[in-house]
Amino acid sequence: MPRSFPGLRVWPIVALLAWPAALEARQTALRVDLTAAWVGFADDGIVSEALVGGAARWRLTRRISLGPEAVFIQGDNHSHFVLTGNLTFDFTPAGVVQPFVVVGAGLFQTRESFTGENFTSSEGAFTVGGGVRGRITDRVSAGVDARVGWEPHLRIGGTVGIRLGR
Repeated sequence: MPRSFPGLRVWPIVALLAWPAALEARQTALRVDLTAAWVGFADDGIVSEALVGGAARWRLTRRISLGPEAVFIQGDNHSHFVLTGNLTFDFTPAGVVQPFVVVGAGLFQTRESFTGENFTSSEGAFTVGGGVRGRITDRVSAGVDARVGWEPHLRIGGTVGIRLGR
């Protein structure tokens, strides 16, 4: 029987509760973030891998935004694809320096090559963490963040963000 991840059942409820705020939001600009990071997986020690990805965020309120994130992680003889829905809280949304926390839930897929065979497995995923962004211009920002998540890992990375629209 397939395993079930409770976070996958919670996200639709969060999305439904957040929808009215999204309809009333005054700041509807889309924000696109590109990320590069180091990821350390817990194994017989730490397994270091590189991560690249991107996210989109729509502001629901002045401090809260919601959107998808997709990342790709490359390892030796395997790769991971992670797709999450993220909820972000900005502590100082109008500031030049913007600390934030983020929580996400979704899918973690692994593809492995072993003895000439290819295997794929999927399971639920979550990440939680925070960081800080700094505005470079009215539309461009750069920042760093750190997260922990499942599959057990630590992620430390840098982000460049671009605001589209108004």
